[in-house]
Amino acid sequence: MQPGDEIAPLAVTPDKYLTVRYAGASGDFNPIHIDEQFAQQVGLPGRILHGLYTMAQVARAHTDAGGGPGSLKRLSVQFRGMGLPEHELVVTGKVVSAQDGVAVVECGCEQNGKRIIRNAEAELLLSDVSSR
Repeated sequence: MQPGDEIAPLAVTPDKYLTVRYAGASGDFNPIHIDEQFAQQVGLPGRILHGLYTMAQVARAHTDAGGGPGSLKRLSVQFRGMGLPEHELVVTGKVVSAQDGVAVVECGCEQNGKRIIRNAEAELLLSDVSSR
C-alpha cells in the first residue's frame, strides 16, 4: 500500500430485517431501529441502521484490504447521517501515508449519494498486508 492507492470498495445492501437482528446482537433495542411506525412518528423516514453497523462495514472493508482482522490497528469515524435498510452502503478508502509499517487510510461510507460516515481514518499494519 502506497499513498494514493485506493482500497477495494465494499458495497453491501442490508436487508429489511437487519436492524432487528442487529438489535438482538448489540443489545440496542431503541425503537428507531426496530419499529417502523415509531421511527416515522419521530420524523424519520423509517427504521434506521445502527451507527455501529455502518462502522462495522467500514472496519470490514479495511480488514479485507489489510488481509484479515489482525491488520486493523486503529479505526476512527464520525457519524454524519442515517443509514436505511434495503439501500446499498458503499465504503471507500484512500491511502494517505505509509511509513513505519503502518498505512493510514482516509475512508468513508455513503448511501444514496450521502456520506453517512465521514472524516474516518483507519490504520493498517503493512506487515499483514504484505504477508497475503
